[in-house]
This record gives sequence, structure tokens and C-alpha cells, in this order.
Amino acid sequence: MNQQKQTKEENDTQTSPIKNKVGSIFVPVRDIEKSRSWYCQVLGLKEADCSIMNGHLCPLPMVGTGIILDTMPMWGGDQPGGAPSIDTPAFMLLTEDLKGSLEFMKKIGAELVTEIEHDHWFVVKDPDGNKLMICAE
Repeated sequence: MNQQKQTKEENDTQTSPIKNKVGSIFVPVRDIEKSRSWYCQVLGLKEADCSIMNGHLCPLPMVGTGIILDTMPMWGGDQPGGAPSIDTPAFMLLTEDLKGSLEFMKKIGAELVTEIEHDHWFVVKDPDGNKLMICAE
């Protein structure tokens, strides 16, 4: 009993080698080229700056935490329906012009999930049905 208690205390004080830092966020997509075009349009990026790697990955040049579009062949992307979409926003994209961002998303034909909520955010779907939150900075 004493040895078990000591081991638990040692585990509680052990420092984790895992950093308190997010490297990149993976977004499951079905058509990597179509998704790259859509995200480049939304984020104001040039497609030429967003290379498709290994036929299924497309890292997007972001400020801060990265976004990687991925057809996810190891995680269901090779199935008829593809990898499951993100059904609950897992991250937010920031804007200094929330109303202008909503109008832009409407103009490009993005599917709206919500209008502006609490004067702070709204949610849209990307072409693969992933829900994305756009939030005032």
C-alpha cells in the first residue's frame, strides 16, 4: 500500500514532456483541390502558396496555429463517405469586421449555420460540412 501511494505521488509531480502548445489543426476534406480553393478564398491566400503534399495534405500558411486540410486516408478518408466532418466548431477564425465577414461568406455562397450571435460570432459550413466559427477579434 505504501509503495502504491508513493508511486501515485511521484506521478502527480512528474513534469509532462508534452508542450502546452497547439501545432496545427487538421480539417477533414473530401476533395483536396476544391477545399484548398475554398479556404484560400476565405482566408485571402494564394493557391500557389498552398501546396498539396503526398496527394492528401494541404498546410495553409496561417498566423499562429496552422490549419492542415487532409483527405485523411488513414482515418476514414478512403471510405465512400470520406472522413467524418467536424460537426461542432473545433476552432475559430478571427476577424476585425464581423458584419463584413458574414456578408462575404454569404456572397461566396457559404452555407450559414447561424447569423451573428451575441454581436461576437457566427458559424458556417465549408464545402465538406465542417462547421467553422468566425469570431470578432
